[in-house]
Amino acid sequence: MSSLEHPAVAKVAAALAEAGQNHAAQGIRILPAEVRTAAQAAEALGVAVGAIANSLIFRAVFDDGARPLLSLTSGAHRADTGVLAELIGATAVEKADPRFVKEHTGQVIGGVAPVGHPASVLTLVDTALEQYEEIWAAAGHAKSVFPTTFADLLTLTGGQAADVAGAGT
Repeated sequence: MSSLEHPAVAKVAAALAEAGQNHAAQGIRILPAEVRTAAQAAEALGVAVGAIANSLIFRAVFDDGARPLLSLTSGAHRADTGVLAELIGATAVEKADPRFVKEHTGQVIGGVAPVGHPASVLTLVDTALEQYEEIWAAAGHAKSVFPTTFADLLTLTGGQAADVAGAGT
């Protein structure tokens, strides 16, 4: 099976097409090797590391339980979990384990896409991504990426634009 035929990549392509983002769906690229970091993806694509939208799934803790939080974070910096918690009104935001990520996205860490999940996920889109004309995001597999824009990520995910790194980063 080629990576384009991978079930998670196929779901991402279908979700992109269904959202009317055919350019992104048709632009899915399969890279020669897995790119599990923004630096690896940027190097493989020949773009600035900041133009990589890291799809980071966190476990957001609220009074009534935990829910997934997707932070689409520029590869140029790290998301601040304290800032994330404040932005969404959670008591805490914690690193999610692989089981939690798979359960809520249907995808594995290293290839989590902004879309193609079993259900909608609360999403924050890093305002640092806005400076790039083209952004690259994971497409459901650690070797797959697709081109998009800041505005399209907001539309596609129903996400909220936010400074996910907070002051000083």
